Amino acid sequence: MTETSELDDSFHVFDTTLRDGAQREGINLTVADKLAIARHLDDFGVGFIEGGWPGANPRDTEFFARAQQEIDFRHAQLVAFGSTRRAGATAAEDPQVRALLESGAQVITLVAKSHDRHVELALRTTLDENLAMVRDTVSFLKEQGRRVFVDCEHFFDGYRANPEYAKSVVRTASEAGADVVILCDTNGGMLPAQIQAVVSTVLADTGARLGIHTQDDTGCAVANTLAAVDAGATHVQCTANGYGERVGNANLFPVVAALELKYGKKVLPEGRLREMTRISHAIAEVVNLTPSTHQPYVGLSAFAHKAGLHASAIKVDPDLYQHIDPELVGNTMRMLVSDMAGRASIELKGKELGVDLGGDRELVGRVVERVKARELEGYTYEAADASFELLLRTEVQGRPLRYFEVESWRAIVEDRPDGSHANEATVKLWAKGERIVATAEGNGPVNALDRALRVGLEKIYPQLAKLELVDYKVRILEGRHGTNSTTRVLISTSDGAGEWSTVGVAENVIAASWQALEDAYTYGLLRAGVDPAE
Repeated sequence: MTETSELDDSFHVFDTTLRDGAQREGINLTVADKLAIARHLDDFGVGFIEGGWPGANPRDTEFFARAQQEIDFRHAQLVAFGSTRRAGATAAEDPQVRALLESGAQVITLVAKSHDRHVELALRTTLDENLAMVRDTVSFLKEQGRRVFVDCEHFFDGYRANPEYAKSVVRTASEAGADVVILCDTNGGMLPAQIQAVVSTVLADTGARLGIHTQDDTGCAVANTLAAVDAGATHVQCTANGYGERVGNANLFPVVAALELKYGKKVLPEGRLREMTRISHAIAEVVNLTPSTHQPYVGLSAFAHKAGLHASAIKVDPDLYQHIDPELVGNTMRMLVSDMAGRASIELKGKELGVDLGGDRELVGRVVERVKARELEGYTYEAADASFELLLRTEVQGRPLRYFEVESWRAIVEDRPDGSHANEATVKLWAKGERIVATAEGNGPVNALDRALRVGLEKIYPQLAKLELVDYKVRILEGRHGTNSTTRVLISTSDGAGEWSTVGVAENVIAASWQALEDAYTYGLLRAGVDPAE
């Protein structure tokens, strides 16, 4: 059951992640996945969620049955997708049209051919019969009390080949009762000026309410969608994070952000835009794809600043190098610390991390020089905020932040005659006046070190039991190849509530990993509010 939305029907945000987005290579959604994504999209506040093609496969049929029972839609209406009836039949007798009704969806999207060559070669019917198929199917579904949208497949290519026929499909659908006729750039080959010109002409010549559906094959799907809006389209079809066939579809999030923040259109319920970054990342987790760090508005790097010139300007006014306030879309500004860092970068990063530098120019200068020297050695702090914070606190306090002192460590890799391997590590350290010796095995030398360190410290710091290594990256630094090369290791660690990254650099991967592990545990204890050892 759908609650009454505070938005009117004058503009539609229509999501097709569960159908068109699911056609992306590498995405294979279970019914449970589709239900989870539908909940996220409804929470975001889109008006329509296209759930798939009931009757075409058992998964989509099951999804519609379960969605009706398991999801209490607060904002969105569930949409079933199908096609116009078969040539030479009637809509009332067509099994796939009946399946659309049996899905229980009150809104149905029909795909119709609008390119004359597709009608003749793919459908193998006449142009007049195709119009009859559109008219009959739309009319029948309207008589059954359904709201109907019509997707004109390959519309822009069809318009280029035979504009009068393409427009006749739009006109026929609208006159038969379609609420919206969507012009589809199915091959994704159009550019914004072309989209705007065609939409303007079709709107003037047909009087139909128009929508837009664009693929991203030219990298212009978002721009093309907004160009269609400029021309009078009042219905946009998008997918979360731009997922879709080939290179993808128009990305829901930058389209919505542009409509709300640049066009001033109210297309989401109050307060929902601030959930955008969270929703984007949550859906990425469901489909098991790493969120794009450089995605507009919602990417981790969308409001990240590295150059010293930028940092100096942002210290005066963040708007000088940001087109919106990141909080409007649920994101945050980040200062990246690197060998490009200047005083302003360090001061802003300290403020971001909650470390008071007290306006001490000498202190800030020391940090700048330390960062530049360390990055020359191969460290990178823009990807390791936790290691940078520990460095910063060390300079502020005049001594390292320590919870334990390492006496020694070693890792042993044993190759056995039967082809199996054994990895064992031993660490010797001091914590709270106690000498600890711990040994552990692992599925590799670094994993064995991680386990040994955890075994040794958990008795004294039980907070470490929550920590989990979630990502591990190794890089041989450029220009230093060979067996005596320098290695950089980045480790990401989670305590279940958040993640942080640490860095280590050494002449071998195990020593570099040990440095990153030490920082990871030290930062984890700091984050947990544990007082450092004296």
